[in-house]
Amino acid sequence: MARLRKGDTVAVLTGKDRGKRGKIIRIVPEAGKALVERINLMKHFERRVSADRPGGVIEREALIALDKLALVCPRCNQSARVGWKRTADGGKQRICKRCQEVAGG
Repeated sequence: MARLRKGDTVAVLTGKDRGKRGKIIRIVPEAGKALVERINLMKHFERRVSADRPGGVIEREALIALDKLALVCPRCNQSARVGWKRTADGGKQRICKRCQEVAGG
């Protein structure tokens, strides 16, 4: 089971976007990176494809290392480490280490 999942709200711990929060759009587990909404923006030149879609310089998100991200607990609204708790049916749930509340789904 992964520590972070698509749709989680995360906080950036280091780098130029330190302190910012965003929602995970996509995770690339092989590379250990994630794409986070409005975080780690880069400029990219797009070529004009057709008359109705002009080209130019656009900003888009770049991948960021999972090590630089921390899950934001929905209850205490702070970045926290993720722990695990066994459920009654034998499954596992992610919990916030600060408030012991179930973090995410």
